[in-house]
Amino acid sequence: MVAPLLEQLASEYAGRLKIAKLNVDENPVTASQYGIQSIPTMLLFKNGNHES
Repeated sequence: MVAPLLEQLASEYAGRLKIAKLNVDENPVTASQYGIQSIPTMLLFKNGNHES
């Protein structure tokens, strides 16, 4: 799966890269705001702005 790779990247790029997970069942409004329709979904942000 993708989770172990993301955890490794978070560790290797600590201080330069943040990786966050969102439980779409517990946060349906946020999921809807970003158009998440299936999981897993990966979104990229740069300087706080949604890039992908």
